Amino acid sequence: MSGLADVLKNEYTGKLLDLTGVRKPPFIPDLNTKHYRTALVEAGGGYVQLQKYSGPQIPASEWESLEYTTYKSDPFTFFAPITSPSGKVEMIGAQEVGKEELECIPTPNAEKCPTIMAWLESTGARYGRVQLLRMKPNTIRESRWGLHQDNNNLKNPDTNGWIVRVWHEFTDDSTSRLLVRSERFNKKTEYQIPLAAGQQAVVDSERLWHGGAHSGTHTRYALIASFESSPALNDWIQSQLP
Repeated sequence: MSGLADVLKNEYTGKLLDLTGVRKPPFIPDLNTKHYRTALVEAGGGYVQLQKYSGPQIPASEWESLEYTTYKSDPFTFFAPITSPSGKVEMIGAQEVGKEELECIPTPNAEKCPTIMAWLESTGARYGRVQLLRMKPNTIRESRWGLHQDNNNLKNPDTNGWIVRVWHEFTDDSTSRLLVRSERFNKKTEYQIPLAAGQQAVVDSERLWHGGAHSGTHTRYALIASFESSPALNDWIQSQLP
């Protein structure tokens, strides 16, 4: 039965579930706010594929030894919060503790990954929630089923910059991809960012539908960090262009 359910998980059945009201409709982000938006992300249509990380080598122990947790709704995808709204290793929304996405503080995991912390600081831009993703292999079909938008700016005042996400891939696998789409069910709007080890990318994950695909045989690890759009972030992106 579970095998049949997995086969049925594709973007076409997803669209049917949405149209029939079986699946909860997604929230509609307000993309016309007064938040400052980074020029290079806007010029890229909501994403920028950067060059691979070329800084000091990051030991595998900095992501493998962290304390991971998960959402009850998804027992297959685990996260190791490096910063969180509460400073604890837990998956909790910033609004649940009366904070913004950018008002996160280091968790005990932060002390275990000094090179990753140095990379975050090296951007020169303000960051908020930071977490390591640990994910079992999946297919592009499954990824398209799970395409989603992040709700990063719900409590972000428009005196701040618009919050985007930065990806930093750690797993070395030629099959890994980050799928981004401007229209959820329009494959013509899809772009696939290859995620070889060290690959960096910036995505307006509230504007774009996105999801990761990794059909390799081993576990995938990647860093996902929320950053405030700012001139400093734009400068860092410029410095990291291929």
